Amino acid sequence: MAATVEKLLLAAPRGYCAGVDRAVQTVEHALALYGAPVYVRKEIVHNKHVVAQLRTRGAIFVDELDDSIPEGATTVFSAHGVSPMVHDDAARRGLRTIDATCPLVTKVHREAVKFAAEGYTIVLIGHAGHEEVEGTMGEAPDNMVLVETEEDVDTLQVPDETKIAYISQTTLSVDETRSIINRLRERFPAITGPRTDDICYATTNRQAAVKQMAGHCDLLLVVGSRNSSNSNRLVQVTRELGTASHLIDDVREIDESWLEGVRVVGISSGASAPEELVTRVVEFFRARGVTDVEEFKVVQEDVRFMLPKSIRQALAGATPAA
Repeated sequence: MAATVEKLLLAAPRGYCAGVDRAVQTVEHALALYGAPVYVRKEIVHNKHVVAQLRTRGAIFVDELDDSIPEGATTVFSAHGVSPMVHDDAARRGLRTIDATCPLVTKVHREAVKFAAEGYTIVLIGHAGHEEVEGTMGEAPDNMVLVETEEDVDTLQVPDETKIAYISQTTLSVDETRSIINRLRERFPAITGPRTDDICYATTNRQAAVKQMAGHCDLLLVVGSRNSSNSNRLVQVTRELGTASHLIDDVREIDESWLEGVRVVGISSGASAPEELVTRVVEFFRARGVTDVEEFKVVQEDVRFMLPKSIRQALAGATPAA
């Protein structure tokens, strides 16, 4: 490595959000309470290290609720949420389900149900194929259309332009979502939306931190997995500000060529990346003589979410809900 790196800046906040912490704890408690195996539909959170650690403890990750899950098995729904069809399927198959959906995603689902009940065409701003989007669209499939870009808005046709509402995936780029909402309002002046922004507090805060930090570093490394939407957005917003940025799953993915001529390296992590992965990146640079490590604090987070009711009841000694 070229011996030019002199300083590390650690974005604060970074890493685990309250929804991810709640979801991971849910699987851990389910394993402790009911024993292995515990089945988890989809990845509990979008981080391959977290999934691998839980797998070693007895979690079995499945794409769908198929015949590989025995009747009555303990099954956890991931933080990204599921559609009512999945809930119904689990009930038909007699599964003991524990819903680890992030409460902020649940809020978006409730908005979808409310707007659909009022007869609105619902525009969901999100990325096709993302698990959160699939779950949200399942709440009102006949009333909902997906847009990913401003160009999608330009070609959007709705049956009644006076009855249109928007909601959004919680892990998008704050700026990109705002521009799409603005375009929607230009095309459909009567459009309505949620009372508060759907973009989750953690996504907003982590993007704000890297935006402020980008001008103080030559390179920003974001620790997170490839399928993590919010991690990818951290890279995106940093590059848009002209600072080089790369997404890495762990320290082993650091490319020495990225570090040539770099004096200050910024480090952040997506909302599903455990802090131990950031620690290893810091140790990588410390082993190469970097001693100046500074936290770049933008906002203090103190959000906490309660565990699912069935887990809380079981921990308290009550009979857990099915």
